[in-house]
Amino acid sequence: MNIHLEKKRIKKHLTLSLGGSKSQTNRLLLLQRIFPILQIDNLSDANDAILMRQGLYPLEEEINVGDAGTVMRFLTAYYACAQEQKVILTGSERMQERPIAILVEALITLGASITYLGKEGFPPLRIEGRKIQGGELSIKADVSSQYISALLMVAPTFSQGLTLHLQGDITSFPYLTMTLSLLNEIGIAATFDENTIYVPPTSYVSPKRFVVEPDWSSASYFYSLIALSEPGTNLFLANYTEKSLQGDRVVADIYQNFGVKTLFLGDKIQLIKERTEVSPIFSYNLMDAPDIAQTIAVTCFGLGIECFLSGLKTLKIKETDRLFALKEELTKLSAQVSISDSELWIGVSSKITPNVAIHTYGDHRMAMAFAPLCLKVPITITNKAVVEKSFPNFWEDLDYITQPF
Repeated sequence: MNIHLEKKRIKKHLTLSLGGSKSQTNRLLLLQRIFPILQIDNLSDANDAILMRQGLYPLEEEINVGDAGTVMRFLTAYYACAQEQKVILTGSERMQERPIAILVEALITLGASITYLGKEGFPPLRIEGRKIQGGELSIKADVSSQYISALLMVAPTFSQGLTLHLQGDITSFPYLTMTLSLLNEIGIAATFDENTIYVPPTSYVSPKRFVVEPDWSSASYFYSLIALSEPGTNLFLANYTEKSLQGDRVVADIYQNFGVKTLFLGDKIQLIKERTEVSPIFSYNLMDAPDIAQTIAVTCFGLGIECFLSGLKTLKIKETDRLFALKEELTKLSAQVSISDSELWIGVSSKITPNVAIHTYGDHRMAMAFAPLCLKVPITITNKAVVEKSFPNFWEDLDYITQPF
């Protein structure tokens, strides 16, 4: 079902409470499966987190993760070292087009038993859990940090732990530091020095209760809404703090370029549109935070700012080819767009075509990134249910804070 958004404006002085971080939730769920003594509060209610919980406690041998890439990668590592367990990991048609060879080959090198059931290098997978000795391994770091995080979280179960040498530039580096921070917090003395990570074998951790942070990726869409609003428009987001493990926390810094000020008020933040005068050109390398690329691209287009984004190599292997999708949909709206394998350029546009139907390509971030344009023109978003992957209440929250123009 599609959703048509008439032209809207933001109501003032409202407060939203957003769900827990999907990235942090899925890491903690995996660590809790290995160390059941851990407790977790404020788990994400995103579909990906639900699939992660179901995948860790399956009722059948075949586990279908849908289009949840993080879940596929984390469960691949978990079941490779889950002794005497046999599973088949599969997913959606798109999931079976998303590469996983780097992780699988790393695990096989360490002694895992994994077989491809379809195309070599891609899901579905048959996994027979074994006791893995661990040891020393090298892995490419410029494709997906999730491969690395998956290995690090199961490494405490290896008899010899894991010494992991990272090759090349590290993509989405903050997600890797999140994983290491969580390991350290539960008492696992993981170290990271000169592109080498060491995780010691660990069979016991002390009891600990975690409270999952609110999701900064979800907050990015509201930053976009404020950026596209009139000066003086504001919004409060509950439970956000200045310190965060999430790489997408950088959205607060980036949106200063678009006239949005963030006030950190203890247990919440206030987003304020301070000014309309902004630089006519915005350039940024998003290698550490690629998930907010679509949001920023649409914001720049809506503000009439020339935009150049780099560090986007991983966008081609997400839920869809996000670079291609951005080009297609922004062009419908009268944007000039150019893309390469890792870069995006958007020219200055003098108009936004109204009443365009934005195709979402089965990608939650396409839907939510384009929705803020309803502050400029009426717009239709196809397949509105796609947001359930990461932000089930998005449309309700958008409706709550907006009113007809």
